[in-house]
Amino acid sequence: MSVLTVTSKGQITLNNDILKHLGVHPGGRINVEKRPDGSVEVRAVRRKGKISDAFRMLKREGQRSISIEEMNEIIRKGWAGQL
Repeated sequence: MSVLTVTSKGQITLNNDILKHLGVHPGGRINVEKRPDGSVEVRAVRRKGKISDAFRMLKREGQRSISIEEMNEIIRKGWAGQL
């Protein structure tokens, strides 16, 4: 159990072990939910999305999709120093 101190501005700092337990890194977000009994629930905010969203980021406008075979050929040429 960790004991946190409240500053004069009403802020607290979560210890590194708590942040690590939550899986939160700098720039991460934390959700705090108030409970009727006066307690709070602290959870890391997890990004939601699909893997296909990441692939869309890689495609440039006007660029056609390439097949697995074409990707393999590019990789082969790269390894052979032909690019």
